[in-house]
This record gives sequence, structure tokens and C-alpha cells, in this order.
Amino acid sequence: MAALLLGLLLFAMQSPPIPSRPMADEGPPLPPTSSPTNNPTTSHPNGTLQQFPQIIIIGVRKGGTRALIEMLSLHSAVAAAQNEVHFFDWESHFEKGLPWYLSQMPYAFPDQLTVEKTPAYFTSSKVPKRIHQMNPDIKLLLILRDPTERVLSDYTQVFYNRLQKHKRYQPIESVLVKDGEINLGYKALNRSLYYVHMQNWLKYFPLKNIHVVDGDELIRDPFPEMKKVERFLKLDSQINASNFYFNKTKGFYCLRDHGRERCLHDSKGRAHPHVAPAILQKLYQFFHEPNKKFFELVGRTFNWK
Repeated sequence: MAALLLGLLLFAMQSPPIPSRPMADEGPPLPPTSSPTNNPTTSHPNGTLQQFPQIIIIGVRKGGTRALIEMLSLHSAVAAAQNEVHFFDWESHFEKGLPWYLSQMPYAFPDQLTVEKTPAYFTSSKVPKRIHQMNPDIKLLLILRDPTERVLSDYTQVFYNRLQKHKRYQPIESVLVKDGEINLGYKALNRSLYYVHMQNWLKYFPLKNIHVVDGDELIRDPFPEMKKVERFLKLDSQINASNFYFNKTKGFYCLRDHGRERCLHDSKGRAHPHVAPAILQKLYQFFHEPNKKFFELVGRTFNWK
């Protein structure tokens, strides 16, 4: 029954076949504004300026995007926007046009690369086309975790948010399972169907423009994963093993930069709620085929259960 329901869900969400080459721009352009091709900038007396990002971290939610941008910021050639901009996925922001988007970027030196992260971009169907219209050559970073772990992290974030606001919350079993089967109406499950969303991105960008970061490995041993990111972005080799140290109290790696030490916010790395083994097994089975399709799309495998 679960397999049948999954098939119906995927059929409904299925994108058209992937063309042999990324699609050219079709449909309405970005809101009438200055074009990023000319890279308009806002300068500062100290020689820094605001520029459109050459790198965007597109997701995924609860995949480790905050850790990734903090670690990438260790590199002197990177200037990172500190807030999630939500330009391409929120209509209220998108309609303000590119000048507003530029105003959200950090001041950077001319030889630095600007990066922004908005995890919701990956699962928004309209975002790939909009980013392609802005810059078809942009570099995209996508950080993913085991789909089941990502779902549990997604629930945990919502759980604590509702707890802090003194709102009612549903036990995890009731959102994961409905009538004895996986609840296909739970949005967090859709966010973990990576291949469905990746198909949409590959309609507009070649795979060589997208680097998939292994979020589980970034947690276990961040240094090797960050070296791969450096190489993808063609950055000088600066990030080294001494930039990371394991914080036994928090249970994950923190950062060391020019003598300063910092860790991610306490909201990161929270323990997941206990889930019955039988339900976990249902999740693993649910994601098995979608994971295989994703591996085929990107030409590599991940150590997901």
C-alpha cells in the first residue's frame, strides 16, 4: 500500500523529462531592474562594495546550511550574507527587484566572492528558473543529509518552536504515520525526496555548477568536506584541520579562526525525539527507491540507510 501511495505522490510531482542541455530562459524575466550582468555595486569608503552573489547555498532545510556557510566564511576570499534572504522564493521580496536583492548582500572587497544561503530555495519549483535568469553561470552548493535524519531534524525544529511559543504540538508518530502507513501529506517528507527537486534544478543548470555537500560527513569530520568545497569554488587552499575542534559538551565540531573560537547556536544539533524502530524501518523503506534515483541523477552515492 505504501509503495502504491508513494508512486501516486511521485507521479503527481514528477517534472518533465530532463533535457540534454539546461533550458534557456523561457517565460517572464526578472522584475525590471538593473541587470546583474553589469554587476552594479554599492561602494563603501573603505574600498568594499556590495555585489550579487557568485555562490548560493540553495538548501536543504535542516541539511546543515548554517554550518556550511559559517565554515565557508573561514576563507578570506568569501564574504557571506548573515541572514536568509528569501529573494527568489518569497514573492514579497522578489517583486522588489534586483536592487533590493543587492542591498541584502554584505560589503566585500573586489577580490572576494559573495555567498548567500536560503535553504528553502532547493524545494521551491520556481527558484531555479529565477536564479538562472539572474546568472546562468552561478555556483550552487547543496548540502544534504540522510533523508530520514533530515525529516527527524525538521520535526525537532518545529517541535521546539511550538514549545517555546506555548503552542500545541503533535507527537512525531502521529505526523509520520497515518492509518498504519507513511503519511504522505507530511511536508517534511516531500523535502527529503531529493531527486524530485534535483530534476527541476537540472533543467536549468548543468551538474558541474552544483556541488552536493555530504551533510552527515560534515558533522562527523568537516575538514575533508570543506576541502572539496574549496576545490569546487576554485579557492586557494586556506581552510585547514586546525580550524575545527570537537566540543565534547555540545557533541559536535566548533570553529577556530585566528585565535577566536565559536560554535553554532544552541538550537543546532538538538537531540531527536525517540521514534519506534518499526516506524524508522518504514521511513527507510519509503526513501529507498527515491534515494537510488537521486544517486543516478548526481552520479554518486551516499551512506544513507
